[in-house]
Amino acid sequence: MTQLQAQTYNPNYQYQHIEVKPVTGRIGAEITGIKLSGDLNQDVVAEFNHALLKYKVVFVRGQQHLTDLEQEAFARLLGTPLNHPSVPLKDGTAHTLSIDSRGGRADSWHTDITFLPNYPKATILRNVIAPSNGGDTVWANTTTAYEDLSPELQKLAEQLRAVHSNSYDYAKPKGEYNEEGRHLFRTAVEIETEHPLVRVHPETGEKTLVLGHFFKRFSGYSPTQSRRLFDLFQEQIVQWENIVRWRWAEGDVAIWDNRATQHRAINDYGDELRVATRVTIEGDVPVDVNGQPSTVLKNVTNQDISNLRSEEGRIYEKAS
Repeated sequence: MTQLQAQTYNPNYQYQHIEVKPVTGRIGAEITGIKLSGDLNQDVVAEFNHALLKYKVVFVRGQQHLTDLEQEAFARLLGTPLNHPSVPLKDGTAHTLSIDSRGGRADSWHTDITFLPNYPKATILRNVIAPSNGGDTVWANTTTAYEDLSPELQKLAEQLRAVHSNSYDYAKPKGEYNEEGRHLFRTAVEIETEHPLVRVHPETGEKTLVLGHFFKRFSGYSPTQSRRLFDLFQEQIVQWENIVRWRWAEGDVAIWDNRATQHRAINDYGDELRVATRVTIEGDVPVDVNGQPSTVLKNVTNQDISNLRSEEGRIYEKAS
């Protein structure tokens, strides 16, 4: 058992196996002295996970050696990979999505797949092709956003529960192949989950806001009231003080704690190509400040996508 595994989360832990340099005062750190693979020893993995918990998103440059399968092997060190229920995998992989600007651009603030009850613990994104200018990604710290609320708003937030649904299509169309993917995202499954607006982080004990654009409504509130409450808390999350922005280069890898962040891809690179690969790690079901878990309101499968694959922005049948 490692030192980190033997104790509860300690934000002041001193790293012994990796080098960690904060990028901003509230969120983001660059990790050096590491070559990502599925063969990292448990001490390195434990420290890597600690940095992820502390800084919410971490960046590792120069990982051009990673292949899709090696990225998956690294992901398995952090937990159990979780496949998207309505987005086909990249061919030849077990858990990898191809994030390709020819198929759409996710330029809206969101936390990954929050319509699932056990939405991802973490996401691993590897850059393959970056545009010559633009195409950055930004992340927001939803823990410091909660902490900056007034005591009165914290109390209100802790009482609210929000319905998240895959009926929201956050990937704006770009290119000839996007329409099929957009339709599949919204219709292959119909899932709605009610999450607490404030969840207690299972590893750090911090309180963090669960919102973003898979949000549909607040339980017990009218659509107009729900929108006003959403705007109030969402604007708090995306304050500049809570944000880090990353300029991608080939071989960069970003890993973020999906339980304590939102993110958004900046759509400012015209017709240039932007390609990445993504693997997500299964999370746990959130609980609120009173220990009450999230609840599934709807879970319907309309189409089996297991034989579909997606790459270069298009969807096709897997070769037999």
